[in-house]
Amino acid sequence: MSKVCEVCGKGKVFGNKVTFSNRKSSRSWSANIRSVRAVVKGSVKRINVCTRCLRSGYVERAL
Repeated sequence: MSKVCEVCGKGKVFGNKVTFSNRKSSRSWSANIRSVRAVVKGSVKRINVCTRCLRSGYVERAL
């Protein structure tokens, strides 16, 4: 099971690796997901959040 950001829903994305001779094979890009302790509805919970949401201030970190 791949991790998904619980704020924005960002997760693993799939595409093609293309060589110089234009051969294609599948590959994937993983989102930069971190498990953090955050305040959710007044209580402290451990959630999976992408670093973009952390930097943007969408998550209130628990101390």
